[in-house]
Amino acid sequence: MPIDSSIASLQHEIASCERQLQRLKQQLADAEEARSRNQSSSSATASYSYAPSVSTASLPADTFHSDIHHNRQFLGAALGGGLPDEWQAELWAVLEQPAHDDGQRRWPLEKHEYRRYGRQLIMPEVGLQGQLRLRSSAVLIIGAGGLGCPAAAYIAGAGVGTLGMVDGDTVEESNLHRQILHSTSKVGMPKVESALRNLKCLNPNVRYYSYNTRLTPENAQDIFSEYDIVLDCTDTPASRYLISDTCVLLGKPLVSASALRTEGQLMVLNNPPRPPGDPTGGPCYRCVFPKPPPAESVVSCGEGGILGPVVGVMGVLQALEAIKVITAGIERPPSPLSDEMDVDGTLPVSDKLQAAADSKPTSNKPSLLLFSAYSNPQFRSFGLRTRKAKCAACSAQATVTRQALTSGSMDYVQFCGAASPINALSPEERISALDYHQARNGIPSVAKENSSPFSDGRPESQNHILVDVREKVQFELAHLDDSINIPFSDIVATAVPQLSSSSSPPASASTTPATPATGSADSPASPKQATEGGNTNDQLEPAPAWLTQLRQLPAEKPIVVTCRLGNDSQLAVRKMKALGLDGDGKRMIVDVRGGLRAWRENVDAEFPDY
Repeated sequence: MPIDSSIASLQHEIASCERQLQRLKQQLADAEEARSRNQSSSSATASYSYAPSVSTASLPADTFHSDIHHNRQFLGAALGGGLPDEWQAELWAVLEQPAHDDGQRRWPLEKHEYRRYGRQLIMPEVGLQGQLRLRSSAVLIIGAGGLGCPAAAYIAGAGVGTLGMVDGDTVEESNLHRQILHSTSKVGMPKVESALRNLKCLNPNVRYYSYNTRLTPENAQDIFSEYDIVLDCTDTPASRYLISDTCVLLGKPLVSASALRTEGQLMVLNNPPRPPGDPTGGPCYRCVFPKPPPAESVVSCGEGGILGPVVGVMGVLQALEAIKVITAGIERPPSPLSDEMDVDGTLPVSDKLQAAADSKPTSNKPSLLLFSAYSNPQFRSFGLRTRKAKCAACSAQATVTRQALTSGSMDYVQFCGAASPINALSPEERISALDYHQARNGIPSVAKENSSPFSDGRPESQNHILVDVREKVQFELAHLDDSINIPFSDIVATAVPQLSSSSSPPASASTTPATPATGSADSPASPKQATEGGNTNDQLEPAPAWLTQLRQLPAEKPIVVTCRLGNDSQLAVRKMKALGLDGDGKRMIVDVRGGLRAWRENVDAEFPDY
């Protein structure tokens, strides 16, 4: 299988070079024709700037991926004597590079580069060679959000040669508190376009490429193949596995980060990027997380929240790690077509980077960095093991192959699972937001026509109990009048009493909280023995305050439960019934379908959206 993968890789590179050669021949022919038309104006000389900004919007589809590295290959061949002397000036002009009478630059960098990057050039960790490596590198960032924006800004500012960004989303107002490359005027604009506009203002000397698309197994290899290092700035497990697998197959170092609420984590993976089966290579994402987390446990920023500076810290750290890898020398997998000439035309870039990497003591032992904004200390680091012997992606027994990706047989969404919409209640146990609004305001005819669970059609606000199960911090943002806040975490933590078959549950019986907050709301826990001596009818532990509060309210009042999206409310209804709050079916307990989002969409458009 490794031999087949190597053959496919070589075939891909050869085909890409052939396409590039044909384009260069056409460009050269056009340039020669233009020169013949303007021979009378021999004194006219074009002035070109180094590394112009390029957007994929201006590129034909067939040049979308293959222009980046191969331009440098042909330039290096020309400078090293691989093309006739009289062609060299034409080739420089065609590729918008400065022509040199003596074939050499006077200084390794342009004057404006010394001015722009001088503060990092004087650092021994970067220096001239580090800056040259940055300028000759191509960095790909997946995701133009809270992680990708700060990472892209610092990588572009550092002076990389090429920067590509992949994202298929558009800018939303809720992005602006943390995604610093976007602004109010760009709401609705594709994120990659918005980000690249700001990056070009920050550093116009970088060549930029935008990919306004979602990353898929089918397009990942084509996009990744032209870059030296990849930054995973996405927010889903499926994308993280896809990105890591592609980096392993193509031999790309990967800087991966994530952030949620006030915490973040960072890893540098597949570094050094050795072929699958080589135990000296860096571990991949599958080595660290062989199995994805349960789909129901995955919380998005929209659900769990995110503090802007937290995700900003992690994005900046990604940029830092990428710069460290580049300036130290990226180890590229060997290929007969990868010997690009450096800017001075003296040594292939791959040889220089490998020599530099071999000559320096390496400190790239794999580690996991954890950040917690409200902890002391805020940073903790844990060493990671090397590649797993049976990893599905980077071991000798790897089952993830390039052919599997391109064929579409790798279903990452299925591998990671998708959280199914919660449908825990029957239709009779639910009420729509509009029906509840009408019933709440005493409109019996409408309520009856729509099968409202309020049988008498007149449950005005004072005649029922409205329970909002959002956490306190969300309840304080906005809530419906006359609602009672009982956080879902309190409800789900209350265990259902497990009494013997000879015992009947007393009216106020419950146990101490025992069910973890991540479990099912109606799953019986294993509570502590409620009594001493095994007597389940004596000395029952007191019920939690929220349960006592509801039991003290009139038993004939229906209970209506709402939450943010209509999921937690269903689980809360089931738990309330399991705890006996429905009085063996005598009291009605229902939830509002779709929660407060449905209330805003169908009843009150002024209710805050957050």
